[in-house]
Amino acid sequence: MSLNEKNLNKLIHEAMAIEAEEAKEADAIGFMARMLVQATMPHKKPEELAFSRQNGNFHMSIVGNPVYGLPYGPTPRLLLAWLTTEAVRTKERELILGDSLSSFMRQLGINATGGKMGTIGRFKSQTSRLFGASVSCTYNDEEQTATKNYNVAKEFHLWWQAKNPEQPSLWQSTVKLDQDFFEEIIERPVPVDMRALQALKGSPMALDIYSWLTYRMSYLKRSTEIPWQVLQGQFGASYAEGPQGTRNFKRAFFRQLNKINVVYPEANIDEGSYGLQLKPSKPHIAKAAKK
Repeated sequence: MSLNEKNLNKLIHEAMAIEAEEAKEADAIGFMARMLVQATMPHKKPEELAFSRQNGNFHMSIVGNPVYGLPYGPTPRLLLAWLTTEAVRTKERELILGDSLSSFMRQLGINATGGKMGTIGRFKSQTSRLFGASVSCTYNDEEQTATKNYNVAKEFHLWWQAKNPEQPSLWQSTVKLDQDFFEEIIERPVPVDMRALQALKGSPMALDIYSWLTYRMSYLKRSTEIPWQVLQGQFGASYAEGPQGTRNFKRAFFRQLNKINVVYPEANIDEGSYGLQLKPSKPHIAKAAKK
């Protein structure tokens, strides 16, 4: 499905704002956890408590807390960007989410709406899912195998009032990141433009591809073609294996890439003979802006 005119006009408007002001000057520089850029969270609600993706020799798996389940969709990605940005900025493991649910949701660009189809219930659920998750990263080749396991949060306390999201609570909601996870995200963050994340927040795949492209273009020195099967393992684990599944994934990938081209037009990308061809491009975030 192609971009409809309303969404395209919105993306173009946001892209013009991004072009008009550098991220550093606009105080819009944010960060994403690198391990969850190299391999990503589920796009849709998974049936199981464990989920894995692969990027070359790098494997990432997420295990959800049995009480909350696995994080999925756009919300935990926006929340992860906020967590990483705050951890890099403050150098503190304990982060204050604020005393009002709606004010915190606005920081992530989400309007607080109630009811069965509203955003509040989904947001609270996805917050608990992300904070309760465990992440395992494995590098495996012919010569070595190495694994490191992380819990996202050591503890968290959410005092938000769903029925009255504007009402401040008596206590501030907080999350204390697990020490290993905290060290990982502040030592190896991926710089992103938070305005681009806001513009792409309607699609988890678009958020993933944008973060990955921003990371790859920050160090790409020569033209590189990445096979579609490799990209499918990284971004499209829900698509069936085999030629037809790869074709379906490829179509979905290009739909999201069309959105990213609007907010990051400097990305020099072509379709190659067997995959996606990346060419050296201007990084979306200047290197001087990195941690």
